[in-house]
Amino acid sequence: MNMSVGSAIGPTASAKGGTRASRGPAPASAPQGSILAQLADLELMSMEDLRLRWRELTRSDPPPFSRALLKGRLAYRLQEAVYGGLKPTTIERLDALAHQIDRTANAAGKGRPLRTAKDRPVAGTRLIREWQGVEHCVTVRADGYEYQGRPFKSLSALARAITGTRWNGWSFFGLRTAGSDSGGGAAG
Repeated sequence: MNMSVGSAIGPTASAKGGTRASRGPAPASAPQGSILAQLADLELMSMEDLRLRWRELTRSDPPPFSRALLKGRLAYRLQEAVYGGLKPTTIERLDALAHQIDRTANAAGKGRPLRTAKDRPVAGTRLIREWQGVEHCVTVRADGYEYQGRPFKSLSALARAITGTRWNGWSFFGLRTAGSDSGGGAAG
């Protein structure tokens, strides 16, 4: 997962140089009504017309996006050409955040950061949760969790097995700290 601002909105600049689309002030020859008309036209264009417009604006083949996504990218590019794009400091900040996400994901070996060992309950801990009048007992193992003799890799998968709906497993078992955001499925 190599994220960067460039991959999200087209060519960008970096502190080290490189290319980017024009991000200067709005040209005097582009009245505001003109850009609004162009944006409104995007709504009426067929997929073929959107791809053609992409080629006109970027001089490259359009990405394999859905109509809605391609339309949104085109709208951004049209406005960027008239009003200018992101400030270089904003681009640098977004790139730094993207690299931070990449490092976290790569360290975990997946596309998202995992909870660290210090966050997990100690192996052997028993988590007890009552759900709809039934007490459910889960044992924490070194490599995951065990419920009714079946192994589970995550508390969320386990909570779903118990409730039949998606839950944040940490919330379902009451392991979130007071400062954490709440989440999860229906109350019960």
